[in-house]
Amino acid sequence: MNSTADLSPQLWPNESFLYNMTTDDTGSNYTTSVTGVLDKTINILSVCMLFITMVTFGCRMEVSKIKHHIMKPKGVGIALLAQYGVMPLTSFLLTKMFQLNEIQAVVVLICGCAPGGSLSNLLARLLQGDMNLSIVMTTYSTLLGLGMMPLMLYIYCWGFPNLVKVIPYLRIVGSLVIIIIGSSIGILINRYRSRHTKIIERVGFVVMFVAGVAFFIYIKYVVKGDVASVFSAPLLAISGLLPLVGYTFGYIIPALFKLNQQERRTIAMETGCQNILLGVAILRTGFHHETIGALALFPLALICSQLIEASLFIVVFRCHQCFKRKKKDTYQPANTAEQPEVAMTVRPQDAA
Repeated sequence: MNSTADLSPQLWPNESFLYNMTTDDTGSNYTTSVTGVLDKTINILSVCMLFITMVTFGCRMEVSKIKHHIMKPKGVGIALLAQYGVMPLTSFLLTKMFQLNEIQAVVVLICGCAPGGSLSNLLARLLQGDMNLSIVMTTYSTLLGLGMMPLMLYIYCWGFPNLVKVIPYLRIVGSLVIIIIGSSIGILINRYRSRHTKIIERVGFVVMFVAGVAFFIYIKYVVKGDVASVFSAPLLAISGLLPLVGYTFGYIIPALFKLNQQERRTIAMETGCQNILLGVAILRTGFHHETIGALALFPLALICSQLIEASLFIVVFRCHQCFKRKKKDTYQPANTAEQPEVAMTVRPQDAA
C-alpha cells in the first residue's frame, strides 16, 4: 500500500456517516456498481449490528445487582486505569515497534483506544469472574469513551505527522453515542419489559449471523486479494500482542491494589477485550473504502486473537480448578471428632 496515496486528504474523511456515494460529471447520477452497493450495505450493517448488540448488552444489566460497585468504585477505577492507560499506550508502542505506515497505524490506534466490549462479559463468566463488576466496567468505559477515546487518539496521533487532523473525531463520538443509546434502551427494556429480553437476544443473534454473511461477501467480492495486507506479519503480530498485553496488565494492576482473584480475572478480561464492533463501524463509516481498504478487517483479526488467547486462559483456569478439587477430595483428613456417637441402650436388669 502506497503511503503517499494513503495520506491523500480528499480520501480520508467520509462524505457521509453511513456510506459513500460518487457522482458523475453532471452530479445527477449515483454510481450503481455491485461493489458500491456491497460497500454501502456493509457500512449500514456495521452500524445496525453495533446498535443491536448494545441493546442486547443493555438487556443484561440489572441496576440493583451492580449498586455495590457504583457505591464503592475502587475496582471500577482501577479497571478504567488499565483500560485507558495500558491499551492506548500499548497500541502506540506496537505501531512504532513494527514501523507501520500511517494508515495502518490509525487502524491499530482506533482499536487500541476503544472502550471495553460485551465479549468480555462472556469471558468473565467463563472464568468465574465478578459479573456485576464486568458489566459496570463495560458501561463506565463506554460512557467515558465519549471523551477518552477521542482524547487518546489525539494524544497518540501526534506521534505520526499527518494523523491528528484526519482522525474522524465527530464520527467516533457519533458511534459512541449510538452504543450509549442502544445500551440505555436495553436497560429500560430489562427494567420495564423484562419479558421481551429473550426475544431481543434472539434477534441479536440473527443480526450477527446476517452480518457475518455480509462480511464474507465483503471479503470475497469487495476487498478480494487485498486481504493479504491484513494478514501481513506485523499486523498479525500486533493482533496477537495487543490483547495479550491487556490480559496480562489487566491482571497485574489490580493485584498491586490487593483486589481479590475474582476481580483480577474480571479486570483482565475487560482490559484485553475492546469493543471490536465499534472499531469496525468507525473504520467503515469514517474513511473511504479507497483509503482503508481491507484494513477495515483488522478488528476481526483482533477479535480472533482475543478469543483464542482467552480460551487458553479459560482452559488453564478450569484445569487448575479441577486439580485443586481433586487434591482436596483425595487428601482431606478424616475428622475423628465428628464420628457419630454410639447409642447405648440400658436394659432394666442392668439398671437394677
